Amino acid sequence: MRLTRGSRQEAPVAHEEPPGRSDGVGRHTRVALAAVVVAGIAASGIVLATRGSPAELDRAQVGTIASDLVEKAIEDERRAPATSAVVYQQILPSLVRIETSSAASDGDDEGLGTGVIVNADGSILTAFHVVHGATSIRVSFADGTRSRAEISSSDPENDIAVLAPERTPEPIVPAVLGGGVQVGDEAYAVGHPLGYVGSLTSGVVSGLGRSVAAKGGPTLRGLIQFDAAVNPGSSGGPLLNRGGQVVGIVTALANPSRNRHFIGIGFAIPIGTAGGAADAPSK
Repeated sequence: MRLTRGSRQEAPVAHEEPPGRSDGVGRHTRVALAAVVVAGIAASGIVLATRGSPAELDRAQVGTIASDLVEKAIEDERRAPATSAVVYQQILPSLVRIETSSAASDGDDEGLGTGVIVNADGSILTAFHVVHGATSIRVSFADGTRSRAEISSSDPENDIAVLAPERTPEPIVPAVLGGGVQVGDEAYAVGHPLGYVGSLTSGVVSGLGRSVAAKGGPTLRGLIQFDAAVNPGSSGGPLLNRGGQVVGIVTALANPSRNRHFIGIGFAIPIGTAGGAADAPSK
């Protein structure tokens, strides 16, 4: 199996709980619970408080109330934004585009990758191979701010680097870091694959504790395997859970052919390893 690092490529011409919830009950579950509650009410009968004596509702009245409650719950469900949309809006202010230049025998070699702001100082966490050997690093933030950046710390053995930009956006919005993923958890990757800036893909965590040997680099261990699509330009970007928390940093994609494109297997460095390896804040 050939592994492709997804950053050093020619640019084309062309924040686990559901967001806003902390009790572990999803929207679909809430609709089901509403149906169960009103069904129980309909079966047992309820008493309506009035200014006079309490009046017991008959089954037809209870049925109408139950039906209205269920219809409202379903309508609220339909109007609620998709989890993926909420996750994307949460991470967008923290997302960074990384462009690099490096010396090559036939001229400058241009590279593209992704990073994410991880603290109030504006430090950017990314994959080390995105910036390795670069003679120039330029970063662009979601608000349009552009700046040069330098590597402030790195851990090549874990393919992690932290960048310090000369200028930062206003305000600085650090990503929320998480952890504790399990196989089957929802997973969202956000980055700039093939130069398509700010792209979101979704999938699930497919495996844990993976070890892969990338061409020209060390064997990376303890990786998260996922099936959300990533391509060159995605490297260094955040892997998110359904709560919009960063649970990993995209490092590589598996590809048995010579073509550098996604075939269904991506890998991310767990945020605990990524943050701790380069002294970045982690949860």
